[in-house]
This record gives sequence, structure tokens and C-alpha cells, in this order.
Amino acid sequence: MTGRIIRRTLRGGVPAAGALWLVWLAAGCAPEQAPEATYVGRTACTSCHATQDSLWGGSHHAAAMAVADSTTVLGDFDDATYTYNGVTSRFFRRDGRFWVNTDGPDGVLTDFPIDYTFGVYPLQQYLIAFPRGRYQALGIAWDTRTTAEGGQRWYHLYPDEQVDHRDVLHWTGMLQNWNFMCAQCHSTNLQKGYVATADSYATTWSEIDVSCEACHGPGSVHVARAEQRAGKAAGWAGPSGLTVSFRDTAAAWIMDTATGIAHRSVPRGNRMEVETCGLCHARRGQVWPDSGAGQILAQTQRVSLLDEGLYYADGQQEDEVYEYGSFLQSKMYRAGVTCSDCHDAHRSTTRLAGNQVCATCHWVSRYDTTAHTHHAAGTPGGMCVDCHMPARNYMGVDARRDHGMKIPRPDLTMVTGAPDVCSSCHANKPVAWAAQQAAAWYGPPDSVQLPAAVTIAWGWARHPGAGDALVALSRDTAAGGITRATAVTLMPQNPVRGSLSAIQRALDDPDPLLRRAGAEQLELLEPAMRVPMGLPMLADPVRTVRLAVVPALAGLPDSGWSETHRTSFARVLAEYRTSQEFNADRPESWVNLGNLDRRLGRVAAAEEEYRRALRLQPQFVAAYLQLAELYRTGGMETQADSVLRMGLDRVPGTVDLEYQLGLALVRQGKKLDALPLLRSAAASGAPHYAYVYGVALFDAGQSAAAVTVLRKAVAGSPDDQELLYGLASIAATAGQQQVAREAAQRLLALDPQNPDAQRLYAQLSGGSQGAAR
Repeated sequence: MTGRIIRRTLRGGVPAAGALWLVWLAAGCAPEQAPEATYVGRTACTSCHATQDSLWGGSHHAAAMAVADSTTVLGDFDDATYTYNGVTSRFFRRDGRFWVNTDGPDGVLTDFPIDYTFGVYPLQQYLIAFPRGRYQALGIAWDTRTTAEGGQRWYHLYPDEQVDHRDVLHWTGMLQNWNFMCAQCHSTNLQKGYVATADSYATTWSEIDVSCEACHGPGSVHVARAEQRAGKAAGWAGPSGLTVSFRDTAAAWIMDTATGIAHRSVPRGNRMEVETCGLCHARRGQVWPDSGAGQILAQTQRVSLLDEGLYYADGQQEDEVYEYGSFLQSKMYRAGVTCSDCHDAHRSTTRLAGNQVCATCHWVSRYDTTAHTHHAAGTPGGMCVDCHMPARNYMGVDARRDHGMKIPRPDLTMVTGAPDVCSSCHANKPVAWAAQQAAAWYGPPDSVQLPAAVTIAWGWARHPGAGDALVALSRDTAAGGITRATAVTLMPQNPVRGSLSAIQRALDDPDPLLRRAGAEQLELLEPAMRVPMGLPMLADPVRTVRLAVVPALAGLPDSGWSETHRTSFARVLAEYRTSQEFNADRPESWVNLGNLDRRLGRVAAAEEEYRRALRLQPQFVAAYLQLAELYRTGGMETQADSVLRMGLDRVPGTVDLEYQLGLALVRQGKKLDALPLLRSAAASGAPHYAYVYGVALFDAGQSAAAVTVLRKAVAGSPDDQELLYGLASIAATAGQQQVAREAAQRLLALDPQNPDAQRLYAQLSGGSQGAAR
């Protein structure tokens, strides 16, 4: 679509807020909320919304989950077989039901009836009932794609691994449990119903699939008001009674002829649509029992930030993070674009095909041309999404597009290691070639401001310049809130003079992601700093922010607190316990409760909570580590040793357990016994583990070996100051003066103002034969 003005009329409703803080409050407290509304089901909507219902009927939402029968099961159950990791499973029918013969929790081949289908494209999974209300998702799914696409086959979700019944990824294990892992986003009004005392579920739903009220909230008030106005002229005289309001200030998208990109005539005031979609399209953890209908996501969900392993440094999706976190980073989000600008929520498809959907806001004559794309129309690279929304496969065959909608920066790949979209097609070309081509076509990239991608990459690597760069990024309001919040979380490992003020500033930010990130760092500060910074956060209007401050304040003396603050802390502490108890089917929650009670001095309660975590999941490493630490700090070194050995027996080769057991042996005076464990931990590549192993070798009288270990570690992490200090000190003591001076010189170059580095370098340059470690 071309033209000077694109008008997209939006129905009026929530007035535009004057400040970002009010924007978030408006999104979290829609004025049309009807708290007493109840769920009435899709059939109550169809008489007035037949068109929407018809579109929904063919959508993936309508097939999110269904009773397994001949109309819903798509897989081949005609005695088909599939072999994985030496186990041959058979899919068959019996007594009018669908069955699979496969390995159960004990590894024995057993017949299991299929109860429900789960999802529809590109894979259809199958749910199987287990005792105590559990349903497990079978690890073998039916590939529903066409034969030409590689589908119409049985497919294991972990094709490149050897998952057996002892593995945490086995289909009968906790990580494949439907009640916790999957259910909330595939049914309407899902209530998990976990009963901790019985370790059982009584999970319920209003409708088995993702229906009207999954997005619009319980509709009884709306239906009642619709019946009252039956026969009247079209339009509502007053509030519609919908629990979730997507209405916003009337606005138009106006084309900027200078840029060829449309902008809203009025800033968007209601973000509830993005927040509602985000409930099931975000990498997040549910922290509160209610569904969150009509609330911002942060009230009931802890959204993952741009954590290493989940995202690449430039914010591209790496692990299965879905769309919300990527979209929050985008210029589109900050410009006021919302999900339904591009997608038809009822059909679950884009509103227009191909480049047409982008052309509603981007001039075709400027952007959908070979002069811009430098690729012929209809070829890879000729579609907007090829370069700006690269796809990545999840579950093996499910290609999902990155919703960050970024401008490709192959020049940054060489710095950050993030994937270069150009190389996905031009695999035979080096990244430098792609960077040169991009610069030739579009001009050199902006070099005035350090890109956020470089800052995040530096933060992960603890680069010497990371600290100041992270502070600057956290204050850059042109960056996405999720990016700025990530910068805050990386400050403790990259401290500089401005870090504390940046964390304090984050606590006052309008964006709850920043406030939560700031609150989560308070625990690392001295108690005298935690109290004045943390107590005001107990009154934060967003639940995940309040919950984040509890670990920082728990166990601190409250003698200097006001009565209001004591009351607030007691209330939020109870809220924290309720949050953890809601997820009592997970070992993480029991460890969190154990950590809380340990801070509060309730040692016996903490011990039982850690052991409860291990009963739920015997392979949960964090529980072994925390229980061992509880024993260590209580002077029970023998018990700590026993727990760590138990963990290694159940999860062999776990680096953190090996490292902690090695330290436990050192504390017991068994230094030589500790060396093999510390060596194994150091082999993981973690700089701190290598440092400790080097020190242990030195203490054992093996100075030359210690220098060798530390030099190898420094070669892999040349900017790690702990390693450099260790190498300089130990090499000097071992008589390897040149090695020591080089390490000290590197240390001083990284931090020229550091008095310790200055003193060490001066001492070694003066010819001293030793240095204090």
C-alpha cells in the first residue's frame, strides 16, 4: 500500500497517559474490569460474533488441545513403528482408542492409551495419563507437515540425543509434565490444582482449547450486557463489560514522506494486547495462581531477560524464547505497533501475505524494491522477514521468526559472536564479506554510540570496558526496557563507580522489568545499603518487583524499620511464600523456600525444604549445593561432604558439585584428594575454577603445574583479573619473573587506576622475587 496517509481507525477508550508510569498502570488496571465476571464458554459468544468464531475454528488456537479420537488424531496408529535409542515404539488402535507401546518410567515396554492431542502444526503431540492426576507429553510426535516438506512421519523431539528412562528429558519425567510445563497456554481458564500434601494434581479448565475467554477474559458480564441491549442500534452506550480491554485512544498511522515509515498520530496508551499475547508467547515463569486476565504480564509472570543461553548478545533468539521478549526490544514496539497490526488473532495468521503486511507501514516504493533489498523479488533475501525476522528451528522442525525486527549487522558478529543473517544463505562467504557488502549498500554503520549488542557481550565476558558501558546502556531510554534491564543484571560482575547509582535509578524506572532487575541486585549489596533501597520497593504496584526484593531484606534486623515497613515486609513475605507454594510441584520453589528460611534462621525448615526438592527431582543440582552449604555454614562438614557425594552419584560429572566437593576436601585437610575434583571443574573452562585449581596446586607444592594451569586459563580468558592476579603472584613466587611481569602488565593495562595492580606491577618490575597472594 502506498500513499501519504495510512489511516487505521482505532476505537476510543482508555485516554493516553501523560507519563510512562501511568501507561503501565493503565495497562494493568483497565477501567472496564469486571472482577466478578465468570467464564461462560465460546458458545455464548457465537451468536454475536459468528465471523470471528468461523475464523477461529480453523486456527491453531482451536486445535491447541483436544480429546484423542478419530477426528483429532493425525498420526499413523495403524501398527506403525518408530525406533529411537534402541527402543522400538509401536502405535496402534484397540477398543476404539489410540495406543502406544513404548518405554515407561522404568524403561520397560508398556502399552499406554492416548488421552489427548496436543498442538497441531508442525507437530502433534500426545498426552498420556499417569497416577495422581499427572499427564505426560510423549517424546515422539507426529510431524504434520506434508511429505514434500519432510513430514508425515513419527519424530522424536530430541533426535540428536540418547534419552532413556533415566534422563531428565524422558517423556515420563518432570520436564515433560503437562500440568506445569504446557497446560496454561493450551486451554482456557487453566487451573493447575497442585496439592503438595498429596503430590497430586486436580487440573481443570473451562474449555479444552484456546478460546475466546483465554484472551478476552471471563465474559459473563459482557454477555449479560449484550443481552440487555439486544435489538438496540449498533454500538455500546457504556462499558462493554469485557474483563480485558484492548481499547485505546483513537489514532491514525500517518506516513512520514521523508522516511517512508508510518507513525501513530497519538502515542499508544494501552499495551494490554501485547501483554495478553505475551502470556503464552513469552519465556516466563508463572508466579501467581490467577490467570492474569486484564493485568500486565509482570503481575503474574516473571519474564526472562536477555540472559546468556536464551538470547544472543544482540538480542536474537537462541533458546526457545517465543516472541514477547524479542518484540519488546524492537523499534516497532516503541513506535506503538501491537500484535494485531500484523496478525489476525482469530485466524492466528498474518493479516496480509508476504511483504504486503510490512507495506501497511513501510512504503513499497522505498522498501519493497531491489534497490533496498539487493535481492530479486521472490528469491531468498527478497522478503522483508528473510533479513529482519530470521527464522530458527525449535522442536526440530518448527521454524519461528525472531520478532526483534532488527537491521542486520554482520559487522557486530565478529565482535559478539551472534549469528549473521547474511551467512545463513551465504554460508560459503566469511562474515567480513557480509559486513563489507552491507556497508557498500547502506553506508557504514553508526559508530558514535557503542551498540547494545557489544555492551551485553562485554558484560557476559567481563570485558574491562563492560562496567561503564552497562551503566550507559541502562540509562539509554532509546533502548528497549528489556535490554536496559539486562544491563542492570550484569553490573554486579562488572562493577564500576557508577553501578550503584544505576541500580538505584533502575528502582525508580517506569518499566517494571527495570525495577525488578534493580531489586534482584540488592541482595548482593551490603545490608546497610539494602534497607534504604529495598524497603520502598515493598509498596511497588507490580508483584514481581515486590517479590524480587524479599531475598535482600529477609533476615536483616528490623529494629530501625518503621511500623509501616514491618507490616509491608510481613505482607510481601507472605506473598512470596504463596508464590513459591503455588509452584510446589517444582524443586526450584522448594530451594527458594529453603534459601528464604535459611536467611530467617529457620535451619530445620530450610533443611526439610531442600530435601523436599530432592524428593521431587533427585537430579536437581541446586538442592544438593544449597543443602551442602547449609551444613557447611553450620559446621557440619561431614554432612556437607556426604550430600555432595550423593549428588555426584545421581548426576555424575556435574562441574559445580565436583568443585564444591573439592573445596570441602580442602577444608577437611585432604588437599591431595581434592586436586582431581578441582582439575575436573577447571576443565569446564570456568575462569574462577581454574584460578582455584591453580592455587590448590601451588598450596600442594606444585608451583610449576600451577603456573601452567593459570597460563592456559589466561590464554582463554585474557581479561580475567582474578586469573591475572593469581598468575602474577604464583609465577613470581615460583621464580618465573617474566611470566609474572607480563601478567601484571596486562592487569595494569586493563585497570590503570587500580592501586593493587599498580603496586603489584611496581613490585615485580623492581625485581622482587615474590608477591603476596
